[in-house]
Amino acid sequence: MDVKKIALLVGALVVAAITALMAKSMFSERGAAAPQAEAAIAQTGPKILVATRPLPVGTIITADAFRFQPWPKELIQSAYFLEGTADLASLTGTVVRHAVTAGEPVTQGALVKPGDRGFMAAALGAGMRAITVAVSMQSGVAGFIFPGDRVDLVLTQEVTGGGDGPPLKAAETIISNLRVLATDQRTNSVNADGKTEVKPFASVTLEVTQRIAEKIAVAQAIGELTLSLRSIADNAAELEQAIASGAVNMPEGADGKTERAMLASLMSRPRDTNTSVMTGGEVSRYQRRTVPGKAAAADPTRMQQPSMASTGGGPATAGGGSGSVGSIVRIARGNTVSPTPVGGN
Repeated sequence: MDVKKIALLVGALVVAAITALMAKSMFSERGAAAPQAEAAIAQTGPKILVATRPLPVGTIITADAFRFQPWPKELIQSAYFLEGTADLASLTGTVVRHAVTAGEPVTQGALVKPGDRGFMAAALGAGMRAITVAVSMQSGVAGFIFPGDRVDLVLTQEVTGGGDGPPLKAAETIISNLRVLATDQRTNSVNADGKTEVKPFASVTLEVTQRIAEKIAVAQAIGELTLSLRSIADNAAELEQAIASGAVNMPEGADGKTERAMLASLMSRPRDTNTSVMTGGEVSRYQRRTVPGKAAAADPTRMQQPSMASTGGGPATAGGGSGSVGSIVRIARGNTVSPTPVGGN
């Protein structure tokens, strides 16, 4: 091989080796710079409160909704919640007034506390209403319902009907998937120590549509309302059934983000259709299955059969003539029966 060509090949290999070493050194320095910068911020920079997930308007804040994260000192704003000065226990149960994205700093103006003006209005979704239902220890699941849970509403009533029998006892699930906004005036389930606390309550405030609010108002006048706590997995299962049956149609060409937003909206929507009913006769054989009706009465239009009756012989006439013999026909006209004599001498 020519000496000149060998020299060129060796030179190219040397240049390639030097380039590779320089690139490796450059990337290693950049990789080490990021942890060093984060470590410097962690050591010198303050920590502020940021959202761990997207928080749309109306979200009731829970303890896992935010965390403290190092933040450059020169970018700190007075509206931020700083570690060491912010009371996380007091923030639990507040409501998001302005939407916060995941990783974004949570500002004081984005949250509204219970008792503040506009608190309940901020907790409501667009087009929704708030209505309060009176409950007892039994109808309120013994206090194991907390703000943010979802419940079904069961109406129990007695229907007397028009008869003399016992009234019909019936229970009906009139509305499903209602979001609990508050129990009494409590909007969170934790105490001052940050632990979940079960407390009895006498009223529950629910998020409803205008039509459902009217329906609940009438239901409270009809009978007794009972809360039925829903499982977290129920909404997803019912949504899958709705999609499979064609009741929910996904738009063509929708991306994953649009589909997730649409599904989340459908899962959070209260429903007042496909209600279920249970009567007393389906629970016990000694109860009624239907509304009591009036006892069957005689049909006034039914005609009585005509009956024939012969009178006995009349008194003998003078002169030994034979007595006159007559017949009587009873004719019924409605409820009136009139005897009519026929024949005779």
